[in-house]
Amino acid sequence: MERLTAIWKQCTASILALFCFLFPNLTAQRILRSSVLPPASEDAAGTDRIHFLRTGTSDAILLESDGHFAMVDAGEDSDNPRNFDWLSFGGHENEVLAYLKANAADRDGKVHLDFVLGTHAHSDHIGGFDTLILDPDVTVGRAYLKEYDSAKVNTYELEQWDNQEVYDQMVAALNERNVPIVSHPDAEPFSFGHFTVTLFNTDDPENPERVGENDNSLGVLLEKNGTRIFLAGDMDNYTGDEDRLAPAIGKVHLLKPGHHCLAGSSTENFIKTLLPDACVIMNDKEIVNSKTLAGIVKICRHKNVYLTGNENGVLAVIGDNGDISCYGQIFKDYYGTNLNG
Repeated sequence: MERLTAIWKQCTASILALFCFLFPNLTAQRILRSSVLPPASEDAAGTDRIHFLRTGTSDAILLESDGHFAMVDAGEDSDNPRNFDWLSFGGHENEVLAYLKANAADRDGKVHLDFVLGTHAHSDHIGGFDTLILDPDVTVGRAYLKEYDSAKVNTYELEQWDNQEVYDQMVAALNERNVPIVSHPDAEPFSFGHFTVTLFNTDDPENPERVGENDNSLGVLLEKNGTRIFLAGDMDNYTGDEDRLAPAIGKVHLLKPGHHCLAGSSTENFIKTLLPDACVIMNDKEIVNSKTLAGIVKICRHKNVYLTGNENGVLAVIGDNGDISCYGQIFKDYYGTNLNG
């Protein structure tokens, strides 16, 4: 009987793999529809949690461990320092700040972040940080922010985007609040609550060509008693970063794929090497690249793939030895009602 069961499982896996190969987009959407998360409630209690906020096509991630808090990126902001029409975005800085005060404040309403980390100088990652840092109820212990070097960045971004301006705004806010800046982070692990944190892509490989700022994006590995989580920032593979870093990162249990599941990121080799048990994509279903999403679902097969837009934010409760429980419906407006729709 056990042998027949094993044969049946193998046949089922083979059929699913063939279906994924023939109909990747249909498979991706089917799995996304069938893997809706239960809403966060008392069941989502835990001392070690990662809050993936719903901020459109941008990243804002609150880390929580043993009563300590930190932020990795802070979402898109409403500023348009160059006054370009194509940079007029609906920002999320006030929503992120409200979430922070509702979920990380002490009894006096004060929020202390052990650290903030900006993965790279794009407004959809660090744009909201100046609002958070300058709020009188928020204090920050230190900031990890690589120096922005415009000499390495391609002409298109220099002329059309506001990398320099959002970087300068974050640095100015940190300086105003006397927050130490680690501008040359290294790969030496450090402790945060129950987690060990290791940064990746701290050294930029020699490249004679100018690149997009995504090539400079930091990745964040969190480890706790056998459980491994990787937050890929906006890492992509246009200049081979995913191929270069994947072997050093290794197998993870939870992955936040790079660059919002858009083209050029989350390549087959990268996903196969990390082989996550679950993925949380910081984006809306309508915006992701269908081929990139289908590739993630194909490799992960029956594993769980979630979009923050679909789930209205995702809360991951982190246990030991790969034990991770995920919940949805975490993002609320100022009045405490779910931000659905």
